[in-house]
Amino acid sequence: MEPAAIITLIVIGAVFVTLIGTRVPADMVLGAALTLLLISGVLTPRQALVGFSNPGVLTVAVLYILSAGLKQTGAVRWMADHLLGMPGSAARAQVRLIGPAAGLSAFMNNTAVVAMFIPAVQEWSRRLGISASRLLMPLSWFAILGGTCTLIGTSTNLVVDGLIQDKTGEALGLFELAWVGLPLLAAGALVFLLISARLLPERVGLMQQVESAREYSVDMKVPAGSPLAGQTIAEAGLRQLAYGYLTELERQGRLLTAVGPDTILESGDLIRFIGEPRCAEEVRELRGLAPAHGGTEKLELENHKRCLIEVVLGPDFPGLGYNVRETRFRTHYGAAILAISRRGERLSGKIGDIRLQVGDTLLLEGSPEFVEQYRFRRDFLLVSLLNDSGRPDHRKAPLAGLILAGMVALNITGLLTVFEAALVAAGTMLLTRCVTAIQARRAIDYQVLIVIAASFALGQAMEVSGAADHIADVLLFGGMHPWVALALIYAMTVILTELITNNATAVLMFPIAVAMAGQLGVSFMPYVVTVMFAASASFLSPLGYQTNLMVMGPGGYHFTDYLRVGLPMTLTAAVVVVGLVPLVWSF
Repeated sequence: MEPAAIITLIVIGAVFVTLIGTRVPADMVLGAALTLLLISGVLTPRQALVGFSNPGVLTVAVLYILSAGLKQTGAVRWMADHLLGMPGSAARAQVRLIGPAAGLSAFMNNTAVVAMFIPAVQEWSRRLGISASRLLMPLSWFAILGGTCTLIGTSTNLVVDGLIQDKTGEALGLFELAWVGLPLLAAGALVFLLISARLLPERVGLMQQVESAREYSVDMKVPAGSPLAGQTIAEAGLRQLAYGYLTELERQGRLLTAVGPDTILESGDLIRFIGEPRCAEEVRELRGLAPAHGGTEKLELENHKRCLIEVVLGPDFPGLGYNVRETRFRTHYGAAILAISRRGERLSGKIGDIRLQVGDTLLLEGSPEFVEQYRFRRDFLLVSLLNDSGRPDHRKAPLAGLILAGMVALNITGLLTVFEAALVAAGTMLLTRCVTAIQARRAIDYQVLIVIAASFALGQAMEVSGAADHIADVLLFGGMHPWVALALIYAMTVILTELITNNATAVLMFPIAVAMAGQLGVSFMPYVVTVMFAASASFLSPLGYQTNLMVMGPGGYHFTDYLRVGLPMTLTAAVVVVGLVPLVWSF
């Protein structure tokens, strides 16, 4: 094996270990790998930076702006409200989700689709009397499957198409993937509907847990000079609360758990109430009481501007591994944490002592401005205003929909390439003020773009150093039927996607797929298209695909739920893709 191939394999091995075993951001890991390959002489500067000029990567960047326009005008939420209806059962509700979730994800970023649908589906489930856990996982999976139906449905499709363009000079058509994507969507939806009744759990998300849990506590104090000092509990009106009840009183370090109606209040008393979130609002309105130490009293917000917000922590949240107190969350974000859910269970104990992890769902009290400020930040995978006082202005929703339709028409008529049509559509979104320049800049996920572009350097290194050929030699071990090799490529891609990012997996598997096809003496197209589908078909864990992690907290899911329901989905996708791809793109 050549020294360049050895260096490349060592660098890629280090990338895998770092991404799987540490919390170092993926863009930093892959950027460092690019640098090592460059200074070691494996790649020239032109080869190392090829990803930053690839049309697939640039199209991904432009489509973020298009998705932001559809999101800001409320086009997605408007369609959700009008298409979901009022089905009579969980199964019928899941069927109603297929069209909107898959259809929209075929033409815009599925992360944006799921983010917009989550609060709508939560409210919908409440109206139907169905657990949100019956609807949020299918929302994520139908969005994933819908994204496989068109070239612009996922960033992975565009990335692999960019690699194909570099190699052949030809691009895939906008709807060319639909020959496999639509059967995959139909088969996946059918299998899910058949197994969901038995395998999908009945759970509640954080908001429902907090609303129904009797242990949700609100601490108030009797400040110096309070008119309540000297009054009994009954006289102060603390025995007739609508949304909670007084459970204990702390006075000068002593805890009084048997608090009778005749107990006389004193200045400095700390009073604990138990109830649902509205209990906090109720006791805050009582004259003579002040919040004790929950943090919400330190928010510089008037009462009428306060609202409940649900967020899911992303991998870029700066406080991961620290407890809430150490993160100074309230100071940095202007919102107070009321409750935290992890892997479907609400965490008990003092909130300030809880150490935060990726995927934790936080129930916050803040202002509607928090949603606008952090909706496009990478700290959170999901920012959802639960009492929905900040609904978007739908007046431009039809215009945003027309712009999207125009982009599709420009491409399928052959007038413009996908990249050119996306540029025109994004520019029109900006000119018509469907999205502002500030919102457009915030919408672009620069970290994802850096990860994709830097991954191209690793793929280039595997190809030019001969490392991909060596891996293909090991995998083929003397000979293999092309169809068996295709199944092997699919399995490897699925496994890697669950461990690292789907885009990085696609770029790393591309040269291996090409090398295997070359050694078998067949066309590489069925192999690279299989990589494209396999990198998107992530159902086995919440970590393999961002939308899976987004619905985990709101749906109250456990890690094992994904494995139990996702295994039949993964096997179904494997059979459909491996069976159909060679019929469309022959060996």
